Amino acid sequence: MRHRIVRQALPPALLSLALLTTACQVGPKYQAPVTPAPPAFKEFAHSDEWKSATPGDGTFKGKWWEIFNDPQLNALEEQVAVNNFSVQQAEAQFRASRALVLGNRANYYPTIGSTPAITQGDAGSGAHGGGTSSNFTLPFTASWEPDFWGRVRLSVENANANAQASAADLENMRLSLQGTLAMDYYNLLSTDMQLSLLDDTIKAYQTNLTLTQNRFAGGVAARSDVTLAQTQLYTTQASRTDLVTTRDQLEHAIAVIVGKAPAELSIEAGKIAMLQPPPIPVAVPSVLLERRPDIAAQERLIAAANANVGIAQTAYYPTLTLSATAGLENPNLGKLFTYASRLWSVGPSLNQTLFDFGRRGANVQYTQANYDAAVASYRETVLTAFQQVEDNLANLRILAQEAQELALGVQAAEISLQLEIERYKAGTDSYLNVITTQTIALGDERTAVQLLGRRMTSAVNLVVALGGGWDVSTLPTPDQIRSKGMADPANVQKVALPSGSPTRMKMNQR
Repeated sequence: MRHRIVRQALPPALLSLALLTTACQVGPKYQAPVTPAPPAFKEFAHSDEWKSATPGDGTFKGKWWEIFNDPQLNALEEQVAVNNFSVQQAEAQFRASRALVLGNRANYYPTIGSTPAITQGDAGSGAHGGGTSSNFTLPFTASWEPDFWGRVRLSVENANANAQASAADLENMRLSLQGTLAMDYYNLLSTDMQLSLLDDTIKAYQTNLTLTQNRFAGGVAARSDVTLAQTQLYTTQASRTDLVTTRDQLEHAIAVIVGKAPAELSIEAGKIAMLQPPPIPVAVPSVLLERRPDIAAQERLIAAANANVGIAQTAYYPTLTLSATAGLENPNLGKLFTYASRLWSVGPSLNQTLFDFGRRGANVQYTQANYDAAVASYRETVLTAFQQVEDNLANLRILAQEAQELALGVQAAEISLQLEIERYKAGTDSYLNVITTQTIALGDERTAVQLLGRRMTSAVNLVVALGGGWDVSTLPTPDQIRSKGMADPANVQKVALPSGSPTRMKMNQR
């Protein structure tokens, strides 16, 4: 005998109460944290160079490395976003977070399934007969949990915020690697310039050694002068050999950043003697909050933590599940698809935790503490960003002054060296004074080259500290995250976000 199963529905009053709670949404409303920003950077008071930048002008657009006007650097930078494996890993992590968004959104809709079955049984033999019997069923089930308290909505908000944080992390990874590449590149050029300087110096030392040997052969110079000249030459040659190792390591590091084996990349030797740090637009500090992907990532993590607090709070409220089953059942396969074989059942169920001895309260406290930690981390990231900009502004100003002072020292050392050589040739001074002056001159010249390299890397660091060419408006919106064509947030078109908050990150997360 087939049974028609009809579950007893909830009392009308209870069901009506449940429906009235549809408008009740649990969880704290999210507001982006406010972090006070100074009206101007401290370094603005020390240099007029930065005062001309306005909020509109003080930003980069697109490929920031092009301000250095170096085709070789441009070609290398273009390969980072495509070939670097850390970038590819971060991009895969973004796609994983996007999949979590899609999975959480699926909870808005019912779950539908089917469990077809064929059962056979044997009633045994007896006075009333027996033998085997078969039963064929083709049921379809559906269950749905209405989002009365916003549990699904909050989980979607959490997933969206985490996906946006992952997108910002991806951009931060790109920016960091692009900055590292540029710094390694200018350190390599600085090394090339030092190698060129040492090559010229070694030639001069070889000439001096020949001069000293000739003077010794003529009886006008001591044997010690020859050994001093030899020591100076061989020590300088050893320094050059050691510098070649540094250059090779920098070239290898650049190869890895662009996703190549060191054997696959060779960078031509170059000089940076004629280079100077390019003009870098610097806006007011508040703009920095919209330009740094690491700050954006931290802000999105706060939004995710805020949603987690709401999810924990929904545990205090009952869960209503609506379920239904419909299908066919008949012991005769030939009659399975008939009206008489129909079966169905439908009814709601309510689940409410009555006592858990503080488990839910502890979970709310846990999520609230995580939220507070995320806010503190965000504010520390903002302060660190301000510090990095100030550090590099100060570096550029002080290093420029140091370069001017050192240039005078190099000029004076060259004049002093020429005088010492002339006095030595005239026999009025010892070769020890010549070597001492040559050492000072070479040291000043190498320091000048190294100083120029430091200025170029400080310029790169400043650009990175300012966020490069990124802007918070490029973060993917929830609609873009759900888009089937969404693979890389770098391909997202810029969208206009509302202004009025320090970070302009108040996005619709549903």
